[in-house]
Amino acid sequence: MIIDEQADFRSLLMHHLTTHWPDAIISAYDPTVAGHLPDEFGGAGNDVILLGSRHGEDRDGVEVLARFVQRRNFPPVVYFGTADDERAAADLHPDAHFMREHISHDSLIIGISDVLAANQRIASTSSLFVGDMRTGIHPLIKGYRFIRRIGSTEHSGVYLAEREATHLKVVLKVLRQTQEHVDGIGVFDRFLQEYETIAGMDHPNIVRIYDLGVSDTHAHIAMEYLDGGDLRQKIENGLKEREAVDYLRQIASALAAVHRNHVLHRDLKPGNIMLRKDGSVALIDFGLAKGAKLEMAITDKGEIFGTPYYMSPEQGHGSDVDERSDIYSLGVIFFEMLTGDKPYKAGSAMGIIYKHAREPVPLLPPRLAKYQSLINMMLAKLPEDRLQNAAEVEEWL
Repeated sequence: MIIDEQADFRSLLMHHLTTHWPDAIISAYDPTVAGHLPDEFGGAGNDVILLGSRHGEDRDGVEVLARFVQRRNFPPVVYFGTADDERAAADLHPDAHFMREHISHDSLIIGISDVLAANQRIASTSSLFVGDMRTGIHPLIKGYRFIRRIGSTEHSGVYLAEREATHLKVVLKVLRQTQEHVDGIGVFDRFLQEYETIAGMDHPNIVRIYDLGVSDTHAHIAMEYLDGGDLRQKIENGLKEREAVDYLRQIASALAAVHRNHVLHRDLKPGNIMLRKDGSVALIDFGLAKGAKLEMAITDKGEIFGTPYYMSPEQGHGSDVDERSDIYSLGVIFFEMLTGDKPYKAGSAMGIIYKHAREPVPLLPPRLAKYQSLINMMLAKLPEDRLQNAAEVEEWL
């Protein structure tokens, strides 16, 4: 989570982070627009807080830093200050300390990596599981044994757990319904929407949902544990042509089912495509999914939904999107599966978005030339020039 009033500074930090961790989930907070965070803010769900020194005329960064560092179980804080507040900030002992006007990419990434590594043991036993850690039983989510933390978003934690009655391994996605989230109603609605979106689809290539639970302080979804890793790892290890085509066929089949339910995924990327041990794939993470058609792909805070490497030109520029935007994202994934490389790269998120809209469709190596026409039809700049639905991908194959 990045907290600072200056939009350019927040964007700069985002650029450094996404360059090194392209799949990082980052939330940006402007205290002069959204208001100062309440005293009960506990930072839950964040691996690290990047705190800038600018918070409006009525509050300075050192004051906010002092509030954060004294709170129990607060995430590690990296502070970005000035020469004027360097001594005062150092006395509060943040987990790392940088001068905001002199940020080096390498030193920043090394510093944050060190902070994350130092806090990994603490982070792996998140405050969501504060019950008896010898048994790993969550005091509010009965019937599940905690195994390990998988990850987190701004509002929820994701855990590997075991259903005690059946010993079935599941993934628990747990929403924190606490006062620290001022937009808790909207967050809760989106959480339920994700459950309803996936639970309403019965398809072998979409993650299975087992359970939904709601209490006064938490809501959780229990879903299938996919034990074969994600497609991103498979691509990094190298895919054979036959595997890439098989995966494309399965993903397209799942996407066709999603679209038949009048839903767009909006965040299709290798990290959101998981594998089972039998080689089948499953779409996960429908947190950005929304009923077609969509009005905008950019939030009211100016933050872009999705991942720039896999964004269609229209989504990257905030235009209306439909199922053809998901087709474009699938085309990017297919190119990457075949070549091991992304079709467009740049030094910033906006640079990548620009290339998606302006650069020509890249060519496959000669040995893969028979797929070039499919890539062209999936990565066409204009939606009307693309394949019009996921079923056409299967037909082409």
